[in-house]
Amino acid sequence: MRYHCIVVLSVIATGLLASFAKSLSPPWDDMHIKHSWNAVPNDWVSLGRPPSGTTIDLYIALKPHRENALIDALYEVSEPGHPRYRAHLTKEQVADLVAPRPETLELVNSWLEHHGISSSSVSMTHGGDTLKLKGISVIQANTLLGASYQVYRHVERGETIVRTVGYSLPRGLHWHVLTVAPTTSFVSPRTQWQTPRNHSSGETVGLVKSASGEPAMMLSSRAEVNYVTPPFLRWLYDTATYAPIAMGENVLGVAGFLGDNPSPADLLTFMREYRDVDDATYEVVKINGGGYDPTHPHEEANSNIQYAEAMAYPTPHIFYSTGKGPYDWYVTWLEYVLDQKDIPRTISISYGYEERYVPREYAFYVCDVFAKLGVLGVSVLVSSGNGGIGKGTCMNKDGMVRFIPNFPGTCPYVTVVGGTTEYQPEVAAVLSGGGFSDHFKRPPYQRQAVPTFLEDLGSRYQGLYNASGRGTPDIAAQSINLAIFLNGQEKMASGTSIATPVVAGIISLLNGWLISVGQDPLGFLNPWLYGRGLAALNDITEGSNPGCGTDGFSAVAGWDPVTGLGTPNFRKMLGQLF
Repeated sequence: MRYHCIVVLSVIATGLLASFAKSLSPPWDDMHIKHSWNAVPNDWVSLGRPPSGTTIDLYIALKPHRENALIDALYEVSEPGHPRYRAHLTKEQVADLVAPRPETLELVNSWLEHHGISSSSVSMTHGGDTLKLKGISVIQANTLLGASYQVYRHVERGETIVRTVGYSLPRGLHWHVLTVAPTTSFVSPRTQWQTPRNHSSGETVGLVKSASGEPAMMLSSRAEVNYVTPPFLRWLYDTATYAPIAMGENVLGVAGFLGDNPSPADLLTFMREYRDVDDATYEVVKINGGGYDPTHPHEEANSNIQYAEAMAYPTPHIFYSTGKGPYDWYVTWLEYVLDQKDIPRTISISYGYEERYVPREYAFYVCDVFAKLGVLGVSVLVSSGNGGIGKGTCMNKDGMVRFIPNFPGTCPYVTVVGGTTEYQPEVAAVLSGGGFSDHFKRPPYQRQAVPTFLEDLGSRYQGLYNASGRGTPDIAAQSINLAIFLNGQEKMASGTSIATPVVAGIISLLNGWLISVGQDPLGFLNPWLYGRGLAALNDITEGSNPGCGTDGFSAVAGWDPVTGLGTPNFRKMLGQLF
């Protein structure tokens, strides 16, 4: 049996520490607590110790020799007007940016050698700053980290993970180690969709041909849209008359977790019905034991692949089936993707979890790995969540109400998609996740947009959110009552998990066009969206995202933590690429 966990280390590189590392290793038995929880987080129960003989894979991420080099490079290649805009880096260049100092490796290797970790089990991964220790016994890991691994099961979803409520490190490593995770990261990707329901009679929004042969709107009522289809979305976001290009080089990736799989039969039925094509398909890539059983499709995977295809067909698609197991889903998936020679230019991720259960240093590490994708020229779209500003009472451990942001959407280096509904005008969907990160500070591209919103908000909700944190979402799309096919039956589904592949499909079209004219793709989108791209977005100024026993935030002119900057207009976006 094999489980996975991550150890993330950072090193303060000074001449004094370098000399110290070379001349005298710290006492490895002088253990001090690095991180712990007071109790097992909500919704998890212990099943006891892992079976005898259980092994785990440890990922040791080392601090780079130039602390800010990766993020500096990311903004340089992502900021319109910069001399290096869209001059994305190679993997070799990224590896050089994030490479650890030699003394860092010496110190870490000394620590591992002290605990009998064979050098033959150690390799470098995750773009050049992470050591992978393969097949370490749980007993060795417990000793190495001063931990007590147990198997935990989620009481609702049933999946199991191997974690500990706390861990320690030698005192001499505390300045070198950023985090050990997922030893204390009790997180599990959650789908961002609502249970589909059967399609009943009601208003249908679609496109029909007018007498002249041009597309014409068919809408029985302006005030409320009860049933959304791809032709309507393609008309609304102005992609209906565009034919994708650069098919040989442009690929759209859809991330799947928790054993969720799509159905190719449902996709064909969906595309025949709404795109009038009969050859839509996708490649399946299995990661870390991921399976693929198309005879038992899941609503999440089906809706993701159907709407990515609906917007970007005939762009090639990859569906990543990541195994359902006790390891760390995101780090395992990111390891695989970064190791590929050719990475999709656009990636859609419709899974997330509450940031409050994500240790801060672990969040920083995963977020930096997403930054590596951005600097390589990959556009990553992530759903904002379906709970408004938070489900339930939102009580924190001190008994105080605190709005609940969702990770990895709170990472500043991904583009977060919220939800809208209705038409003329579009309004915010009440389910649209949004708010402010408690882990990540406000990024540079939000320095103008977010303060404007906060100034208008005033003292309302003061103390319930981090006013200096990264705001989400960045962009939005239709997310209520979208048509999908599941096991041959047409249903209606809602969620930002559907809005995300809709936007990802539009971004993929932009990336394909850039590639066709000999240009690098957009890569990390946000500096462009908040700058030049802003003129190509439809501002949403009505609706709110209630939660935590409050009315939530309101959609207003400009950016807001409900719909971000607004919804996309593809043709206008094309005009803002240069």
